[in-house]
Amino acid sequence: MSAFFHGAAQPASTTMTTDLTNPNNRKAAFSILYLGNNIGFAVGPLIAGFLYNNYLMWIFLGDAATTFTSLVLVYLFIKETLPSKEKIEESFKLENNYEKAEKGNLWQVLWKRPRLLLFTLISLIYSFVYAQTTFSIPIQVVELFGDKGPKMFGVIMTTNALVVSFLTIVIISLTHKIKPVLNVTLAGVFYAIGFGMIFFINGRLPWLLFSTIIWSIGEILVTTNTNVYIANHTPMSHRGRFNAVIPVIMGVGFAIGPLIAGNFIRKYGIINIWPAICFLSIVAAVLMYFLYFSEKKRKQV
Repeated sequence: MSAFFHGAAQPASTTMTTDLTNPNNRKAAFSILYLGNNIGFAVGPLIAGFLYNNYLMWIFLGDAATTFTSLVLVYLFIKETLPSKEKIEESFKLENNYEKAEKGNLWQVLWKRPRLLLFTLISLIYSFVYAQTTFSIPIQVVELFGDKGPKMFGVIMTTNALVVSFLTIVIISLTHKIKPVLNVTLAGVFYAIGFGMIFFINGRLPWLLFSTIIWSIGEILVTTNTNVYIANHTPMSHRGRFNAVIPVIMGVGFAIGPLIAGNFIRKYGIINIWPAICFLSIVAAVLMYFLYFSEKKRKQV
């Protein structure tokens, strides 16, 4: 039930963020939210670790209390963001603006935005690649370290959390002038290097952690720019529906990632999954770059 209601609230949350921002400050807004989420993910397990043995009930009571507090804060300080009828009518007059309102159902409007549809389908490959962080990497570390594998995987995930917590602001500062689609292209390169080098590591933990830093930078670039690109290409009249359906399409890659990777590993071995993941990352990056090039060319016409 918790997952169900979280899934129901997420499109509304993303839509509100889009309504409250504009193309100039949207990347910063989504990046701050991403950073806040990851600080919570880092601190939450630490607190739970202290409470687990003697105060287990307080973990769940605390979870409920913080969730309720966040809802109260939103209710008190965030006004209704849904565009008024007047604002929607005015937007119909805008020319060459991806955020102007549209008439028609979700699929009709999405079909009018082929670049957003292509971005969504290419992002499916990215999510397939990222799924290996929770599937193929655990199998790989057990293969490399045996009984110490679970502990090593914990070290890897801690490294990932630290990179995301401390480097997000740095990455945002370095890439804030770069178009979101080009940043996602760059993320594919980091994925290709980070996951691809695991093939050569052969049990050396420092290099495995270096690999984690590389693909974690890719994660930052994908997460902080994907929502921005979607928001900048979504009509204000369909934001809620787009933010509900597009993540589901992208999530297909994450859903089928373990199934396809599992069959691949069974036939060819865990070590050979990494050249394949590297290749997919390069393909996704090249496709994303072509999308960027087509948008750039369109604006020049």
